[in-house]
Amino acid sequence: MKRKIAVLPTLLTLGNAVCGFAAITYASKIDHAVETQINHYLLVSGCLILLAMVFDALDGYVARLSKSDSQFGGQLDSLADVISFGAAPAFLLLSLGKLDWGEQDIVRQFFRVVAGLYLVCAVLRLARFNLENLIETPTSKRFKGLPSPAAGGCVAAVVILRSQLNDLIIDRVGLDPQMLGNFLKAWTPLGALLVAVLMVSRFSYPHLTKNLLRGRREFAVIVEVILIGAVMFLSPVLTVYLLFWIYALQTPVKSMIVWGLKRRKWLSDAEPTHKLS
Repeated sequence: MKRKIAVLPTLLTLGNAVCGFAAITYASKIDHAVETQINHYLLVSGCLILLAMVFDALDGYVARLSKSDSQFGGQLDSLADVISFGAAPAFLLLSLGKLDWGEQDIVRQFFRVVAGLYLVCAVLRLARFNLENLIETPTSKRFKGLPSPAAGGCVAAVVILRSQLNDLIIDRVGLDPQMLGNFLKAWTPLGALLVAVLMVSRFSYPHLTKNLLRGRREFAVIVEVILIGAVMFLSPVLTVYLLFWIYALQTPVKSMIVWGLKRRKWLSDAEPTHKLS
C-alpha cells in the first residue's frame, strides 16, 4: 500500500535542510576569503540559519493547518534540524576558531571540542524529542530543554552581530566597538558550550510558534510583539541577538533565582532549631 506524503510541508522541511547546507558552504569560504569578504560570508551564513528557522516553523504550522502531519514529516524535520541547527552552527564555530585565533593550537582545539559537543548535544536533543513524541501526543506548549533551532539561532545571532559591528552606531551610547568585538570573540565558544548544555537539560521552554499562532492572545502579548517589531526596525541586528539569548537564558536564570529563594527560606526555617534554649 502506497503512503501519500504532504507536498508543501515536505518542501518546507527540505528548504530548511538546504538552508543549513548553504550556511555550511558559505562558512567554508571564510578560511580562504580576503578580509573584505569575511564579514559578508559570516552574515550570509548566520542569516541562512535564521532562514532555516523560518522554514522549520512553517512546515509544522502548515502540516497542522492542513491536517497532514505524520511520523514521516516528524522524522524528516529532525534530520533537517540536525543539518541546520546542529552541523551548520558547529561548522561555523570551527571557522570562527581559525579566524579569531589563527595558529594558537590550544584555543583552536578548544573550539573543536566545543563544536563537537554542540553537535552531539543537538543530535541527542532531537533524538530525545522524537522519542518523547512517540510515547506522548505532542500537545504541550512547552519544550523540555532548549530547542535546537533556538540554540542554532543563538550561535547565528552572535555571528551576525560580529559581522555588523562596523555598521552599528554603538560608540554614541558609550560602547567601544573593539571592546565589544573582543567580548564576542571570547563569548562565542563559551556561549555555544552553554546552549549545548541547555539543549540536553530538563529546563522547560515555551513553544513560541504554538503560543503565538494558535488561538487568541491577551492584549499585552500583542503590545509586546509590536514593541519588539519597533525595536527591530531601529536596530535589527542587536534585537535578534538579544531576543535569542534572552529566550535561552531566562529559564535557567529564573530557576536559579527560585532555587536561591527556596534555599534561603529553608535555612531561615531551620535556623531556630540550632539555637540553645
